[in-house]
Amino acid sequence: MAAPVVAITAYDEHFYEHLPFLFPHADAKPWFASDPVKAARAAFQNGTLQVAYLLIALRAVGLDTGPMTGFDNAKVDAEFFPEGRVKSNVLINIGYGDAEKLFPRSPRFSFDQMATII
Repeated sequence: MAAPVVAITAYDEHFYEHLPFLFPHADAKPWFASDPVKAARAAFQNGTLQVAYLLIALRAVGLDTGPMTGFDNAKVDAEFFPEGRVKSNVLINIGYGDAEKLFPRSPRFSFDQMATII
């Protein structure tokens, strides 16, 4: 509750409307415009990748981050994105944590525990 910034990351389910500008070398808009299920999935997946990049960038400049999922997306969307085409994804507390209150990094799996090279 004391974070200086809380970012609401979100994705636009109609992202394909911007593809003629963002992806000019192919006519990609029709790939998604006619299939709302495919568009929603692509928006969520690619939006989540962008959240990961944002977290890496914030941490690279020395900020502490507290990404959160599992919140009531419908309430956040109703409050901040009432038009309905933008959907919340991850909330991120951003700031400088109190070193005395931060807990150490949790254990991580080794590469061999979580990946198989085929």
